[in-house]
Amino acid sequence: MAADTLNRLYRDALARHRKPDMFRRKVDGKWESVSTDEFEIAVRESAHGLVSLGVEKGDLVALLSHNRLEWMQADLAILGVGALVVPIYPTLLANQVEYILRDAAPTAVFVEDAGQLAKVDQALERIPSLRHIICFEATPHSEAISLSKLRQLGEVHLRNHEGAVEERAAAVTPEDAATVIYTSGTTGNPKGVVLTHGNIARNVSACLEVLPVNSTDSCLSFLPLSHILERMAGYYLMLRQGVTINFAQSVETVAADLAETSPTVMISVPRLYEKIYSRVLDAASSGSPLKRKLFFWAKGVGERWTAKKVAGESVGPGLSLQQKIADTLVFKKLRARTGGRMRFFVSGGAPLAKEIAEFFYSAGLTILEGYGLTETSPVITVNTHDRFRPGSVGPPVPGAEVRIADDGEILTRSPYVMKGYYKLPEETAETIVDGWLHTGDIGRIDDDGFLYITDRKKALLVTAGGKNVAPQPVENELKMNKYISEAVLIGDRRKYLVVLLVPDLEQLRSYAASRGVEIANMAEFIASDEVQDIYARAVHEANENLAQFERIKYFRVLDHEFTLEDGHLTPSLKVKRKVVVERYADLIEEMYV
Repeated sequence: MAADTLNRLYRDALARHRKPDMFRRKVDGKWESVSTDEFEIAVRESAHGLVSLGVEKGDLVALLSHNRLEWMQADLAILGVGALVVPIYPTLLANQVEYILRDAAPTAVFVEDAGQLAKVDQALERIPSLRHIICFEATPHSEAISLSKLRQLGEVHLRNHEGAVEERAAAVTPEDAATVIYTSGTTGNPKGVVLTHGNIARNVSACLEVLPVNSTDSCLSFLPLSHILERMAGYYLMLRQGVTINFAQSVETVAADLAETSPTVMISVPRLYEKIYSRVLDAASSGSPLKRKLFFWAKGVGERWTAKKVAGESVGPGLSLQQKIADTLVFKKLRARTGGRMRFFVSGGAPLAKEIAEFFYSAGLTILEGYGLTETSPVITVNTHDRFRPGSVGPPVPGAEVRIADDGEILTRSPYVMKGYYKLPEETAETIVDGWLHTGDIGRIDDDGFLYITDRKKALLVTAGGKNVAPQPVENELKMNKYISEAVLIGDRRKYLVVLLVPDLEQLRSYAASRGVEIANMAEFIASDEVQDIYARAVHEANENLAQFERIKYFRVLDHEFTLEDGHLTPSLKVKRKVVVERYADLIEEMYV
């Protein structure tokens, strides 16, 4: 019987899987293992520590940290005492952290280090509910205690009240709220999504019916655990199956961490695959004529082979032999970059370009793209090894219903749909109508039940001529160019479309170096006729594949990349369209003068 609460899921995992290397992390330059036994003790002591501090069932406890073992220990300890976890992205600014803490009104907060503690400290006087601060690392802060101190308190409490936490954990029901997750907020203030134990635990069970992972697997955790995709699929699901979880040192070290840990499965967003694809193309294009010819021959073979395989057609001996040769000479090296043992990737959070999915598939690196929302715990649909169609986000997972409304919006109904928005009954009623959650995305379902995402409903551009333009396909077409990191299409209620292009600075530096050019000032280099011509060609090539009303008339290239820190991206690396339009209003108006 599948676990129906996260507490039971955790107990089941402990009962089924005992490993000396349940977790791995890099400490002082070396990878160290943490056993199931060590982890269990840390969770139990932390939970008893929370009880000794007076944390009650139904209290909210915030968690402000990057991915690390202590994040998971704190999470399971909070859930174990019947409290709700409020994860906060560590990349948020102090005022954003304050907004969430004031709205959620938690009893306690776990913070990673002095840097995150400072964000809480600034708002302490304005959060009267907050009684306890626990810091993963030792701190001299008078208001905070260290995690080791919490565990000491828990050890004492455990001796006097053995079984107290187990009783609380067992008393939690599937209908009890487990977490309040504040959406990353591409528009306006974030809303708290209330998910129950049953929502998430059942989504784990549904995904395990179609995603084959087991205790011989290992994964690399690098997406923020504050994001529901990584938390459900990269943490709870992996824990339930006894998969060894390796913690990446940071987003910047993912490539090195992949090579060092050699995972077999991995959860990611499209940006990782886009970067790998871009670098592979760049390496091939800048190589010798023979290397370049060999790569693009192999790529062509892979495309033909993939088309046959996906369509369920016979590959034939000739093409099969060519694919084997291409694999030996080219694709094998790409697999080595991911550690050499990767069985499959899972992609979510944003659309993945079909061309990239097909290329990885031909290289023996299947990317199973899925779709969902924070409000759906999160997975609604996902491609599987048996039902795989690049360009789609797959068929619904067991238990999920999906239909398309008259205006093209995707609606879903399932046991995974949220309880509601925290303290926002009107918004909840607008989003969930007659049991169907309105996703805000536009899509279609083919005859075989595969879902395709067209765009965000609110992102659709309606030109002054009344034409509807979905920006995502156009932007994805532009992002296939290695010199373009992001593209933001503009044109709502305008006579024509324009685009802001975000450069890939690393690729521009490589371009300059190949021509012996030293970049003294990046803005001036980008403004040069030679570089502007690169982007003009990219826009021209994209326009050739677009309908007349979708074509881009003008473009501007920024002189910097978008980052989490500057507020251009959400923590799941999606562009905050509203922020971009506001910040670059003058530049946009230039293109309409």
